[in-house]
Amino acid sequence: MMTEPLPLAKDIAAAIDWWRLAGVDCDFADDATDWLSDVQQSAPSDATPTAPKPRPRSENEPPAPESAATTNVAERSDLFAGEPPANLENFQKWWMEATGLDAIGPRGRVPPRGIAGADLMVLVIDPEEGDRDRLLAGPKGRLLSRFLAAAGIDEARTYIAAALPRSTPMADTSALGQSGMDEVTLHHIALAAPKRLIAFGFNIPPLIGHEPTNDPSSINTISVKSQSVPLLITEDLGSMMSMPRLKRRFWRRWIEWSAEAE
Repeated sequence: MMTEPLPLAKDIAAAIDWWRLAGVDCDFADDATDWLSDVQQSAPSDATPTAPKPRPRSENEPPAPESAATTNVAERSDLFAGEPPANLENFQKWWMEATGLDAIGPRGRVPPRGIAGADLMVLVIDPEEGDRDRLLAGPKGRLLSRFLAAAGIDEARTYIAAALPRSTPMADTSALGQSGMDEVTLHHIALAAPKRLIAFGFNIPPLIGHEPTNDPSSINTISVKSQSVPLLITEDLGSMMSMPRLKRRFWRRWIEWSAEAE
């Protein structure tokens, strides 16, 4: 006659199965680890503190990240090579063909779309993952289209652009801005010459010439060619898709901002 497993055994087996399903079934450490040990007792008051010895790193373990003190600042480059495009048409051509714009090269870049001098310019950090010939051709673009329609804005007469030429998940906007992409974005905005600008993504300030800030919504203008363009920085489209309350908050901010800009 088989005995029923103890309740604790069931709990342990369930926990192990959970971690196994999550893909965690090994501890890749060279040294044995006493997971149940108590916190190390403090040394006697007259003992001289010594620095802990570093644990040997296994062959498959990635190196520890550099501290902020040793992290290199991005080297700034003149991405225009001294010759920025003189008009929007030439900029769009340069955007698709310039060899030094990013490390990958021209293949796979996504062009901006719309007209110069638009009543509204929409700026996102990067294209959607599946974008090819059309910027924001996926779910984020559909959300944007619904917003423009609800706001009574003709999408065909809106200038839509990305600060980066290809999909770049988890982009380090601070490093990219320092590398020279801020100058590219500002020149792009100047040539597009919009009457108003919405930037989707709270980490976009370094790409439009601003320092990172805890309150991006406090940045309400952008200066290009000695002109001040009303600016609204808001949540990125992806966050709005996953959290409906952000859409409601953005709509309220849009109404207030539109009233102030009139």
